[in-house]
Amino acid sequence: MSFGQGGPSWGPGDNGTPDWAAMAEQSAARARRKRWLMIGGGAVATAAVAAIVATAVISTNKDDSAASAGKNASQLPSATDLPSETAQPEPSFSSVQPPPPPDPKDYISDAKKDRAPVDADAFFPGKQLKMGDRVYAKGATNRTAKCAATTQGALGSILANNGCDQVIRATYSRSGVAVTIGLAVFETEAQAKKAAQQASGGIASLSGSGVPTFCRGGAVCRRTANSYGRYAYFTVGGFTSGKSVTKADRNVFAVGDDLTDFTFRQIRHRGEVQASAAATAPAT
Repeated sequence: MSFGQGGPSWGPGDNGTPDWAAMAEQSAARARRKRWLMIGGGAVATAAVAAIVATAVISTNKDDSAASAGKNASQLPSATDLPSETAQPEPSFSSVQPPPPPDPKDYISDAKKDRAPVDADAFFPGKQLKMGDRVYAKGATNRTAKCAATTQGALGSILANNGCDQVIRATYSRSGVAVTIGLAVFETEAQAKKAAQQASGGIASLSGSGVPTFCRGGAVCRRTANSYGRYAYFTVGGFTSGKSVTKADRNVFAVGDDLTDFTFRQIRHRGEVQASAAATAPAT
């Protein structure tokens, strides 16, 4: 049996029953075609949108790059604006090394360079000596070209044999202890050093200006000998009471050490002053 155009058709079957299997296959085929058409259309639409976005991004970057390049180009100087050379002179450096500063010891090691005054006030100024918290009263001073007259024992001949020019003596005292220092002056450092190394006997104590006679008449006293530059310096120290000095009398040792330390500093300072003056003197 068949109906009008467009109606269902019945396939062969018993008692005119419709072919339901064929009809179901046809319906599934139509559904599959519709689904593929929808998927394909979506893909095409997505590709189209991506292409539009990419084109917009490229166009925007191109515009920004061009604008940036134009802006930077407007800030850079042209080739004609760049200076070809400068009028300022180029720095120059001397290949000559400056001379080293003078050595202070050179100025107290040779009489030809050591031109500062040589007298008691130059080495032992003022009326007292301060070393830390210790204060020593300054007593008598003496200066003479008769070097041997300022000594006891063999030291006189040692000074004379090594070319002693003069001896300056000064005495300092504190709390019943007195020390005399004798500064022997020579032409060269070698002479002074040899005299100190050969020292025997000692410098004679110098009394006066409030200091009684000390270290005379057989009293045992402490003696030292040193040198620096063209100067040799000797000390004799003891009690003003005439008592002999022993190793236990540290106060006597302390006064003598302070005085020798001070004398060394004075000699060194003498060299520093003269070296500084030579360094700042105008070139001739």
